[in-house]
Amino acid sequence: MKGTMIEYLKEYGQIPLAEEGMNEVDSLILCQLSYLKFEGLVPEIKENAASVSLQQVAQLADEKLLFADERYEKSNRALFEGMVGSKRFGNMKLNCYVNIVEKEWETQFSAITFLLEDGTIYVAFRGTDETIVGWKEDFNMIHQYPIPGQSYAVKYLNMVADRIRQPLYVGGHSKGGNLAIYSAMKCKPDIQDKIIRVYNMDGPGFRREVLEECGYDKIADRVVKILPHSSFFGMLFEWDMRYKVVESNSFGLMQHDPFSWQVVEGRFVVAHQVYESLRLMDHTVTDWLLQLEKEQAKQFFDTLFNIVGATQADDLITLAANPKESLKRVRAAYKEVDDETKKMLKFTLQSLTKLAGDTLKENVKISINNLLKIK
Repeated sequence: MKGTMIEYLKEYGQIPLAEEGMNEVDSLILCQLSYLKFEGLVPEIKENAASVSLQQVAQLADEKLLFADERYEKSNRALFEGMVGSKRFGNMKLNCYVNIVEKEWETQFSAITFLLEDGTIYVAFRGTDETIVGWKEDFNMIHQYPIPGQSYAVKYLNMVADRIRQPLYVGGHSKGGNLAIYSAMKCKPDIQDKIIRVYNMDGPGFRREVLEECGYDKIADRVVKILPHSSFFGMLFEWDMRYKVVESNSFGLMQHDPFSWQVVEGRFVVAHQVYESLRLMDHTVTDWLLQLEKEQAKQFFDTLFNIVGATQADDLITLAANPKESLKRVRAAYKEVDDETKKMLKFTLQSLTKLAGDTLKENVKISINNLLKIK
């Protein structure tokens, strides 16, 4: 019977990692755990202190802080409780927590290291959290390389692997998957040699020139990329077609939620392919972004987030709490934008609309040609 990673823990949580090693579902579980707020519970990387067990975290945690992300509070609680009560993760240790949110530098970066009972470690990079700064940084990837979060990820991986000299996995969900791949490409060669797998769970890719410059080929055979069948984020800048597509119990963009990914008999349920309509949309958006000059892209997204900033919300939870007032402030902010900037916004969006229209026309033409070939 199909379930999620929470059901996976109920069924397979009593099998120690020493008996059955790390698999893709385990990786997703650890990536999701990295979203929890471990401030004051797990030693920060700068402390160089002893690791703490998951059991200790459970005993000392202020639940309001630990599960502060309201988007996944209920699911995160169930996941955490399932891990604490399992042989698979119950005795693992945690260390080297870092959580940085810098408005001025448009940076949201968080990572944590899990010391597993089979003698390996898992370096997990948090994806985009609920902060507006975090979402802005995601869009900065389009015109900026490296973004501060990517630079932090390389430093973090080097520091952790120098301190804890064990074979390691690196992974993350959403933006965290992008950071995992970037850090694995750019870390020190001796550390790169110790990496067993790099997991990118529905995270965006990179411009081709970045992959070439960073030597992606050195780690390509160890990269595991997993996408839900309605993936949008994970297909952006996706050139390497060696990814696995899994089923989700949700629809559309909601499939980005890891708790919707389907598991049966201890493994993800494999889907045939990312939906064609989503692939076309992603290719269209990627082509559009590549056509924009970097300064043009920067101006476009800076303006959009300045307008969103008019709501005075620091995170999506606050933004959604009073949607009418937020929309009112967004409209007021747009009216204040000068005519030249409005023209730029309109032109940029029109270029996307035209490209999407051309893609749609081409797709219809291909479909008709295929139909005519049928005898």
